[in-house]
Amino acid sequence: MTGPSRIPGFYKLSPADRRAALIERTRLDTADMASLSADSLDLDRANLMVENVVGTFALPLGVGVNFTINNRDVLVPMVVEEPSVVAAVSNMARLVRLAGGFRASNTGNVMFGQIQVLDVPDLDRAVLKLEQAHATFMAEINRIHPRLVERGGGARGVHIRKLRYDEPGQTPEDILVVQFALDCVDAMGANMVNTVAEALAPQVESITGGRVLLRILSNLASERRAIAECTIPSGYFDTPSLSGRDVVNGIAAAYRFAWADPWRAATHNKGIMNGVDAVALATGNDWRAIEAGAHAWAARDGQYRSLTRWTVGSDGALHGSIDLPIQVGTVGGCIRNHPGAAANHKMLGAPRAAELAEIMAAVGLAQNLGALRALATEGIQEGHMRMHSRNLAVQAGARPEEIPTVVAALSAERDWSVGRAQSVLATLRGTGDDGSP
Repeated sequence: MTGPSRIPGFYKLSPADRRAALIERTRLDTADMASLSADSLDLDRANLMVENVVGTFALPLGVGVNFTINNRDVLVPMVVEEPSVVAAVSNMARLVRLAGGFRASNTGNVMFGQIQVLDVPDLDRAVLKLEQAHATFMAEINRIHPRLVERGGGARGVHIRKLRYDEPGQTPEDILVVQFALDCVDAMGANMVNTVAEALAPQVESITGGRVLLRILSNLASERRAIAECTIPSGYFDTPSLSGRDVVNGIAAAYRFAWADPWRAATHNKGIMNGVDAVALATGNDWRAIEAGAHAWAARDGQYRSLTRWTVGSDGALHGSIDLPIQVGTVGGCIRNHPGAAANHKMLGAPRAAELAEIMAAVGLAQNLGALRALATEGIQEGHMRMHSRNLAVQAGARPEEIPTVVAALSAERDWSVGRAQSVLATLRGTGDDGSP
């Protein structure tokens, strides 16, 4: 970035003025801005990306402002259709910014591949022979991806696992798994991992005398996690009707509910993924893989729990943290083929894969903070429906200059319905509800 992520009144600007502010503060230029338009992905390019293409589909691209992560300002592109997501994350980023910003780290870029072996005649002997072949496997993995090794990645280990399928009412079965770890550096790595699994399969069959079936990556990227943290004094949460201490205690209590109850945790974590997925979409990454890994990680101790943790310190400050698998790439795939994705990486300052994962973790933490603060104070529906009222105004037929008046009326009355929006419009225009004068 060439300017701060704090842009006061950014939400009040017109889309054209917001674009101008991005050009002023980032490395983006007018050509990049053109790439952020819905028609930047033409049919010919789209036809190369997936099968049976008949068109392209646009979603809103917003920008999360106010982020400071590891003392660096970041403007965060977010693709999402749900109202209030970008506003909430930007508001919480501003609060955390005042308290020093987010601290983020990562565990590296290791992905796992799995080779399933069935019908092994002697399981213990097969395990021993596979373990003895460890060095051979490691060398073979690095031979398959020499350029990855040159960039500092490559094989990080091969582990042999014995599993037992014993579902009640079904015939038990022993399963042998050869699981290898591959450091994918700045690639998401799915194709890299799958290539290795396919290449090692014949050798695994020869060693074990069994039959290889599945050869595939795992989306539980437990060694490719991103961690983000923040600490906020309770006074930052003071409102006219509530003390900050009450608010932070409410946030911590809401977290404990999500830790203890999987029904609550599912909604709690969905809110986190509102932010994480939005950045994944904007940067051309596989949000479905990230979702799968995050939810599996949330259930790692046998119960589905919160991906975040919120506690109140002895000084009354709120401490928040998030730790989740985030498997993203900053090279190859959709990033290269989609002009908008490429421009969004540029907006972020062209981060490495691990840095992008850290940004996404911070966004997820901010998103969760916004939701919990709302739940602990006014309730989640109040702010969400205020944002949604713009959509209701449009559905009712409001022109751009009429939308603020309709939104104000719906919010004041807390009547968020298309029918009420139509009534407000009729009054504004001096007509009947049917449009007649």
